[in-house]
Amino acid sequence: MSNTTSETATLQRTLGLGAVVLTGVAYMAPMIVLGTFGVVAKASNGTVPTAYIVTLIAMLFTAYSYGRMASAYPVSGSAYTYVGKGIGRRFGFMAGWLILLDYFFLPLVIWLIGASFLSSEFPSVPMGVWIVAYIVLTTTLNIIGIKVATSVNSVLMAFQVLVLIFFVALSAAHFFGATTGASALTPFFNSHTTLTAISAGAALAAYSFIGFDAVTTLTEETVNPRRNIPRAVIITALIGGVVFIITSYTVELAHPGTQFKHTDSAAFEIAMTIGGNLFASVFIAGMIVTQFASGIAAQATASRLLYAMGRDGVLPRRVFAYIAPRLHTPVFGVALIGLVGLAALFMSVSTSTSFINFGAFSAFTLVNLSVIVHFLRNRENSGNAFGWFIAPLLGAAIDAYLLFSLDTPAHVIGGIWLVLGLGMLTWLTRGFKQPPPEMYIEE
Repeated sequence: MSNTTSETATLQRTLGLGAVVLTGVAYMAPMIVLGTFGVVAKASNGTVPTAYIVTLIAMLFTAYSYGRMASAYPVSGSAYTYVGKGIGRRFGFMAGWLILLDYFFLPLVIWLIGASFLSSEFPSVPMGVWIVAYIVLTTTLNIIGIKVATSVNSVLMAFQVLVLIFFVALSAAHFFGATTGASALTPFFNSHTTLTAISAGAALAAYSFIGFDAVTTLTEETVNPRRNIPRAVIITALIGGVVFIITSYTVELAHPGTQFKHTDSAAFEIAMTIGGNLFASVFIAGMIVTQFASGIAAQATASRLLYAMGRDGVLPRRVFAYIAPRLHTPVFGVALIGLVGLAALFMSVSTSTSFINFGAFSAFTLVNLSVIVHFLRNRENSGNAFGWFIAPLLGAAIDAYLLFSLDTPAHVIGGIWLVLGLGMLTWLTRGFKQPPPEMYIEE
């Protein structure tokens, strides 16, 4: 009886547009703009909002392509599904494998960063304790169910937004109440502004947007996915971009230039300046909450990608395609992500983040190309050429540029991951003599 039930259990369509957007925004973590402010300011020569404007335009092209493919193929799997159906199953497998590098290890990085903030605030407690606490709480919430996880995220997101509002308000007040040397246009353009610097800042700012695509993995749990998922992808990227631009603009007004005691923790230094010790403590709390909320969303979406690949037989079906009958969640996938997160006990933030963007930008490029191929194959049904050809072509070019702009360690580790994926694809197809397992589409 239980075997039959587990075999017929499916994901439930319970999420509306608002819940899906909330998950995507939480995945992106709005406060990441403060966490990376110093680094982007250094690279862009003090024009952080300009860098974010350029990046937002770039990401909207890719978000548009995701929306196109989500409407054409409304199932879980994200880049894996879209590239597989748009270009071909072998390319789909590689896209899934590449984005898995991002999804699979991103929760680990999120938990590690959150634990680092807690460890700095409570140095007497070993950082490993905080890492395990993050993993246990997040995994439990995601196993209980996506509705519970999104409900918790609603509370956590509210706190993040509150901290951001205070940061923006205090930054503006400091600008008007003190002599910072900035004008209203200084954050966008100054005497040190160059195209090279803005491009460098935009390449770094692009990392803040990684995760906007993750909402497509919730397609089979979303009401009216053909309508809501394309909208959710665009809205998520747009909300993130607007928040990043407004926040970075006011912070640049309060602290123009690129001089910081510690570039990596520049926002904490600015928080002390504009709000004193009390607000600095609130800011640290906000960063911790941000990592927790982002970890919930990242683990949920990663487990859905594993589910899609397991359901298709690319990964062991009995394990990854299993849905708990009562909870309606892919429990083994969620648990595996949690176990992988324990590797954070032995890693540093710099090491763990070096290879994530390789997978993200590779998959983004392939998704844009899949829109073009879909258009060429179904031109009579695909609509205008700009939306199905020119826009995704621009998106692919930008993503490829960002991919090649990554540092050498990212290319080395990403290259190794790519070779492992090609090896698995060779084994699954018996030396490319047969196609990978067919992808199942639930209408």
